[in-house]
Amino acid sequence: MSEGRNMLVDGEWKVDFKQTDEDGEFQRSVTDFRDWIDGSVPEAGADPVSNPEFEAESGRYHLYINRACPWAHRAAMSRRLNGLEDHVSISLTQPERYDQGWEFSDEQPDPLYGESYLRDVYRRADDDYTGRVTVPVLWDTQTETIVNNESEEIMRQFDTGFSELGNDVNLYPEEHREEIDETIADVYPKINNGVYRAGFATTQAAYDEAVDELFAALDRYDDHLADHRYLVGDRPTEADIALFATLVRFDHVYHTHFRCNRRAIHEYDSLWGYTKDIYQTPGIAETVNIDHITRHYYSSHASLNPKRLVPTGPDIDFGEPHDRAELPGEPPAALTEETATAD
Repeated sequence: MSEGRNMLVDGEWKVDFKQTDEDGEFQRSVTDFRDWIDGSVPEAGADPVSNPEFEAESGRYHLYINRACPWAHRAAMSRRLNGLEDHVSISLTQPERYDQGWEFSDEQPDPLYGESYLRDVYRRADDDYTGRVTVPVLWDTQTETIVNNESEEIMRQFDTGFSELGNDVNLYPEEHREEIDETIADVYPKINNGVYRAGFATTQAAYDEAVDELFAALDRYDDHLADHRYLVGDRPTEADIALFATLVRFDHVYHTHFRCNRRAIHEYDSLWGYTKDIYQTPGIAETVNIDHITRHYYSSHASLNPKRLVPTGPDIDFGEPHDRAELPGEPPAALTEETATAD
């Protein structure tokens, strides 16, 4: 068993990769494949990326994800909300991750090459690859390589680079781009990665610092969401996707497994209503798999849960009324119309 202490080194699989520094603080590795789909907008004020090698073409790209992983989840949500299901195919790895890394199975096969492990897909892109094997992976079936394996950038590319193929949903509206970028940059270290900093800390000081920063940020966003339906503007944006990916996992996993138990999300007045509101946004619920989430975390982290027992709770309902429709803002009409048509 391993907690991500596995990687490819010159194309060879190794299982001795440490993620904490000498002070016991969790250190997340950087991703390596960072190309962009032509026409994508990387950040507020930036010109669209000009990379004709990767044009937005229907049926050309494939997204490898794991339903348990919050980073892969936000790429999956962006794909779904932007209406790209018929244009970008998707497949899953098994929920659990052991010493051999993300793996495929009869239940969750690799539809492109029939590989046994995701690392084999990475080696198809680079025989001598050195680095961690992570999800999500945006794969180009034409050049048979990885375009990008950084979740925030894949999320952004689905919203801007593939805009002509999708619907009218805009998760990165021009008038709010700077604030969206700032919010994502604030949420990531304190909340998205903050739960991991707490969970994998190996000293009391590192744990205390991570937990203090985490709950200070959660308290602050709870106050903000008391008067705002969404984090930025009056419609869901990438900022909401980024925060939701952590909130929807919090009570089932991070509260207990990562010892972030100062308070549960369902105990927050605004954050709990907000979590249910985003979950009930058309298209989001189908991207959430609590069974995969709990199986992954409690089965894959030996040092945190040596017996690999998977809890059966908590008993909370993301589909119950959220009472946030009275606040200014609403989901994009394209999502509601699409769902109504589908029904």
